[in-house]
Amino acid sequence: MRLHVREWGDPDAPPVVCVHGVQAFGGRFRRLAEKRLADRFHVVAVDLRGHGLSAAEQPWTLETHVDDLVEACGSPAIWIGHSFGGRLVAELMARRPELVERAVLLDPALTVPPDYAAFLAEQELAADVCFATVEEGIEACVAGLFRPASAAVRAEVAEQLVEGADGRFRFDYSPAVVAAAYLAIAPLPSPWERAAIPTLIVAGLASKFVSVGEVEHYRAVLGEKLQVVVVPAGHSVLWDAFDETADAIEGFLRS
Repeated sequence: MRLHVREWGDPDAPPVVCVHGVQAFGGRFRRLAEKRLADRFHVVAVDLRGHGLSAAEQPWTLETHVDDLVEACGSPAIWIGHSFGGRLVAELMARRPELVERAVLLDPALTVPPDYAAFLAEQELAADVCFATVEEGIEACVAGLFRPASAAVRAEVAEQLVEGADGRFRFDYSPAVVAAAYLAIAPLPSPWERAAIPTLIVAGLASKFVSVGEVEHYRAVLGEKLQVVVVPAGHSVLWDAFDETADAIEGFLRS
């Protein structure tokens, strides 16, 4: 199954592949691409299986998602992944390290307690999250952000809301695929750090997805190949702290 992709920059420039988290889509990386990367890189952002404009065919395992990424972008590249996308980039490093020149993990979902993963999956399947208007959907999505949502963030949210046959607006993803993703990240990740690939972890100050213990474990293996930057944000680091996150990424790619 071919993933839908968005592209920015010169196709002959060095490639950067961006992988979004659950409930999102490749358009989340548009601002990063257009404002910071497309002048030097060919930026490709995928819609994961069951998200955005990509189909939702089964199976929905980590292995399948990684295979999708290899099929869509199967040449050596810099990889950027947020949340579940960060976990997929880590799995890619473990399984196909020759495809990853550098990795940027944005508040990655590397270690998620099984009971919490199961709770998130149950929540996803139990509720039909829909809204009377696009504006109502935007407000619900940005309500928990660390900082007030910018106009750019609100536009990204609006782009992902689609009107159903019942006249209600829903985010453009499959709840079943998202629930499966939550369950898939409950086991510990593959030992991606052993590939010794230069890696940047950007962690949100108010997020609980990246622990001190995780960072210390990876630092013990990767040493100077690991950079860690904490930004004033919750889990959505590109929304809460775009400039700080983009600065960290640019600095890492120049180092």
